[in-house]
Amino acid sequence: MKVDELLRRYQAGERDFVLLSLRRSELSGIDLYHINLSGSDLRGSDLSQANLTGARLRRSDLSWANLCGANLSGADLGSCDLRAADLREANLQHANLEHAKVTPEQLAEAADLDGAILPDGETRESS
Repeated sequence: MKVDELLRRYQAGERDFVLLSLRRSELSGIDLYHINLSGSDLRGSDLSQANLTGARLRRSDLSWANLCGANLSGADLGSCDLRAADLREANLQHANLEHAKVTPEQLAEAADLDGAILPDGETRESS
């Protein structure tokens, strides 16, 4: 599925888009509130400033994705691959990171989190 079709169907009220290949897609600044992209390939995609509040991204591949400034509050990122993801200033408050390939403890080393709001509500300070 191409991005324009995804957005058209999302605008029409559809929310379930599992197992999509959206590798290297341009989705910056887009409102995808409560979308279900479980199991999708989002490697290298630009999701900066996107509204992914309450999104279901379980088992998705977000490695090398640009999530800078994205709102991921309440998102389900369980079992996701977040290796090398750019999460600077992202809002991860109340997000589920259970079984993610990069755990909250590892995120400081494996992903860029400067200014991000972590699941516990704490803000990651710039290094």
